[in-house]
Order: sequence, then structure tokens, then C-alpha cells
Amino acid sequence: MSAIRALRHISLSSSRAFAVRSGARAFSRAAMPVFASRGVPASMSAARTFSASARACGEGASDVTLAQKLSEELQYEKEASTTTEPEFLKVFKAQSVWEIEDTAGNDEIALTRKFGNETIRLMFSIADIQNEHETEFEENEENEETADEEEPIHSYPIRCSFSVTKSTTEGALTIDAMCQEGAFIVDNISFYTDAKLGTDLTAEADWKRRGLYIGPQFDTLDVAVQEEFEKFLQERGINESLALFIPEYAEYKEQKEYVSWLKNVKTFVEA
Repeated sequence: MSAIRALRHISLSSSRAFAVRSGARAFSRAAMPVFASRGVPASMSAARTFSASARACGEGASDVTLAQKLSEELQYEKEASTTTEPEFLKVFKAQSVWEIEDTAGNDEIALTRKFGNETIRLMFSIADIQNEHETEFEENEENEETADEEEPIHSYPIRCSFSVTKSTTEGALTIDAMCQEGAFIVDNISFYTDAKLGTDLTAEADWKRRGLYIGPQFDTLDVAVQEEFEKFLQERGINESLALFIPEYAEYKEQKEYVSWLKNVKTFVEA
């Protein structure tokens, strides 16, 4: 979610919530049928009232207004965002280290690279951005103090999952970590003797992994072991530069998906 859209969301949500609640009360009163006392059955009067108010072809009275508001929001987002590839993405691609796997319509992004006989795959989701902004909104309702200008722009955490496989041996090493403020905070490191089981994203594989030992919490390992693991990750490009890229790309991706969502919903409502 873009910073501008997040601010708009915060400023408008309170009034919108009030309007929804007020509208709900009004609807509860309006929804109660009022019939003329001419001995007409209530079911027949209700049927006539409904048929008179409904529009042909399943169109509702609110369709035009909703489509207009979607169009206005779409126009605003187009003007607020750039159509050219952002500079941070150009720089990242120019390094030719990681390949980006990004499918339109999906909320997950994968970064892959080769390192000697290893294949490294990193996955993260834009859902973490949406959840974090919801939390920030709840906090801002109680405390509207201005944020410190020195606070990092991308301070929200994004959960990441790494997998390392080798062409010369079986098994897979998986690392669960949190990406935040230019650093990866490792949660745990697991090892699977079956590489397919360790890297497969199917529900069946996930179910099988639940019964396996996932390894100790990273911060409970001996400090020397932690330091060597950190060097291991750094050498493979899992470093500060990557930790800064991930939230930027997640926000860029979320904005693209939001604009696409507006287009699709607007087209559907107008059809």
C-alpha cells in the first residue's frame, strides 16, 4: 500500500465507519415493510415493492455511483503512481544476481539465484503490507502524533522463507526469517532429507512438514554458530541490500495489484 493511499485511508476511515453505521440503522428502519390497510397480503405487497425497485438485467440502483467512485479512485492512483519502472528495480535487475518471479494477480513473489552448485529461492508476500497498515491504522486512531522524520520509511516487517538445495546431494535447508529495517532476523533453520518435501508449496507437503522437527529457535543456538550462519547467508547475497529491496518491491507490487483490482472491479460492475 502506497504511503499516500495509507494516509488517505486513515483520514477517511473514521467518517466512513460512521456513515456505514448510520446507514445500517437507517436501513433497519427502512427495511420494515409498510403496507396500506386494504387487506392486501404482505407477501404480495413485498413482491410488488421489490419488482418495482429492481432494475432489469440484475443491475442495482447503486451500480452507476459505485462505478463512478471506482473510476475516480483509479484515476487518482494512476496520477499518483509512475508508469515507468522505478529506479530501485532497475538497479536491482542490473546487478544480475537474483531473478524475480512475479505473476500478475498473485500476492507472493519469489527471488531465485544460483550459487555454485546451490539453488536459492526466497519467497515473500504483499499480504504482510496490508496487515501491517491495518494495525497502524488502529494505533493511529488512539494516537495521532506525527512520526519522527528519522524513522525508516519501510519499518513494517515482511516474513520471508528461504530454501537452499544442492545439485550434488539430497535434502533442503529452509530458513524462516523476518525482513525489517534493512536486516533479516532469522527465526529458525530447518533441514529436510527430502528436498521436494522441504520446498514443495502444496497443501499435502505442508501437512507432512507439520509432523517433522523444524529445528531449534535460531536465538537459542550457540552464539558462535549463529555468527557462522549469518556469514553463510551473507555470502549467498542474503544481506542488507536484499533486505532493503524486499519491502520496496512489495510496496511496488501491492500498488500494481491494487490498480489492476480497481480496473477489474470497475469493468465487472459496469458490465
